[in-house]
Amino acid sequence: MIRIGILGDIGSGKSFVAKTFGYPVFNADDEVSKIYRTDRKIYIKLKKLFPKYILSFPIKKQEIVRAILSDNSNLKKIVKIIHAEIRIKMNLFIKKNKNKKMIILDIPLLLENKINQRGDILVFVNSKKMEIAKTLRKRKNFNKKLFKKFKDIQLPLAYKKNKSDFIIHNDFTKKTVKRGIKFILNRFI
Repeated sequence: MIRIGILGDIGSGKSFVAKTFGYPVFNADDEVSKIYRTDRKIYIKLKKLFPKYILSFPIKKQEIVRAILSDNSNLKKIVKIIHAEIRIKMNLFIKKNKNKKMIILDIPLLLENKINQRGDILVFVNSKKMEIAKTLRKRKNFNKKLFKKFKDIQLPLAYKKNKSDFIIHNDFTKKTVKRGIKFILNRFI
C-alpha cells in the first residue's frame, strides 16, 4: 500500500488536494471534530485539565478556543491528548484500508508529531499567501490569534517543502490540482 502524506500551510487547500486524489483519505481535522462530539474519555481528560473552559459534553469548539487563547502552553497540552487518539484512529483507518492500492493522510501535524513513516510519499501543497489569506477570511469563525498559535507549533514551511517528494501548486482551481495529482499518480500506477 502506498501512503501519501499531505503537507502545507494552514488554508493552502490540503484537504481539497487529498480528496482529489480519489483514494481513501484519513482527515485528522474531521476526526478531531468527531472526538469532541462523541468521545467521553477525551472529554473527561480535557475537563480535568481545563475545568474553567471545558464545561459540558459534547465539547464545544469555542470552549477549546478559549482554553487555547488563555495560555500559551494549553495548545500543546490539547494536541498531546488529541493526537494520541488521532494516531489510534489513523491505525484503524489503515487496517480497514489495507487492501487499497493507496491511502491519503491529511494530518496537519504529520511531521511535527512524527506520524509519518519512512516509506511515505510526502506531497507539499504550495499556495500563494494572498490566496490563502482570502480562503481563511471566508472560513466561518476564523480567528487570527488562534491561527497564529497553530502556526507557532508547526515546523517551518520551507522545511516541510524540502522534506516533500512532490509539490502540487494549488491556485484553487480543480484543473491545476488534478494536473499535479496526475503527475504524481503516473509515477506509481
